[in-house]
Amino acid sequence: MLTFRKTAILAAFLLTVFYLLHSSSSAPPVSQTNLTTSKTRSKLEADTTSSPTSSPQTTGALPQATRPYPPPRQANKQISSQQPLGDSSSKSLRDQLQYQFPYDREGKFPAYIWQTWKVTPASGEFGDNFRPAEASWTEKHPGFIHEVVTDKAAVLLLRHLYASVPEVVDAYTSLPLPVLKADFFRYLILLARGGIYTDIDTTALKSTTDWLPAEVPRSTIGLIVGIEADPNRADWHDWYSRRIQFCQWTIQAKSGHPILRDIVATITEDTLRMKKLGILKEKKLDKTIMEFTGPAVWTDAVFSYLNNPTYYKMDGKNFTWETFTGMETAKKVGDVVVLPITSFSPGVQQMGSKELDDPMAFVKHDFEGESSV
Repeated sequence: MLTFRKTAILAAFLLTVFYLLHSSSSAPPVSQTNLTTSKTRSKLEADTTSSPTSSPQTTGALPQATRPYPPPRQANKQISSQQPLGDSSSKSLRDQLQYQFPYDREGKFPAYIWQTWKVTPASGEFGDNFRPAEASWTEKHPGFIHEVVTDKAAVLLLRHLYASVPEVVDAYTSLPLPVLKADFFRYLILLARGGIYTDIDTTALKSTTDWLPAEVPRSTIGLIVGIEADPNRADWHDWYSRRIQFCQWTIQAKSGHPILRDIVATITEDTLRMKKLGILKEKKLDKTIMEFTGPAVWTDAVFSYLNNPTYYKMDGKNFTWETFTGMETAKKVGDVVVLPITSFSPGVQQMGSKELDDPMAFVKHDFEGESSV
């Protein structure tokens, strides 16, 4: 039987238990996040202080394996503002072209064949007299991409390739004559894409694999050019612009070659200069077509490159027409191979050119194509 004393003790005990249970349930639970963070921090501190392979850390820095990305800013350093990537506003035209179209001499010659005409061979308006010549390039180069670029396509293509160098596009579209655009296009497409450019009225007699001597590695060559004219006569200047004149109806090159970069910059600068002066018109040009975009300026660009010590170490004597006159085999100068007149002008029966069946005859030019583009 419960007495009053026992009842009072039992009540006190129950109150104590209730109080303890209430205090325990009302205390904030331990955060799992805090627990994890605490364990991780302890782990990092242990790794930092005890790992024998850790490199010394600067004050406040995390170990290399746990460094956040991007790195946090440091209060004692002033972060400079980021400069725009590829900002070319302060670069010269030649520097811009070099940046956009870098030159890799050791790379392969691109497997492209470029030609221009008013329509493509798929059109019924494509002249039958050109079809065998055009087809010969595909037949001799079955693995190549062969493009006949029309006038309209040329503009779109160049706007795409030279979008980052608008001065070049402006110059091309401003040229007043189709022949000027046709000349300029060949340099532009080879600079940007490389390969072979050849006029629509040329016939491939041999594959480009036969153009170089077997002992010359293609990894050492960036441009192949042939001699167009070698007039050994006193009145040569009445017929040709240069004593040795390099051919530009057929050229093979790797993209970005410095000769192409130089001639593209030269023609662009001359075009925009004449445009500013108001003389970029057919009968007001202050240069002949030969000197503006044709074989003369092309020949000058080749000689300028060969005589530039930046690209080729000379033995104290410049290369001149005398270096190449009368040659009958290929001649390598630096990363340029010059082919004799027979290679791209066989059968002309002058200036030492030999017949079409000569082993050095690679391309036949019929001189029938009117300027397109």
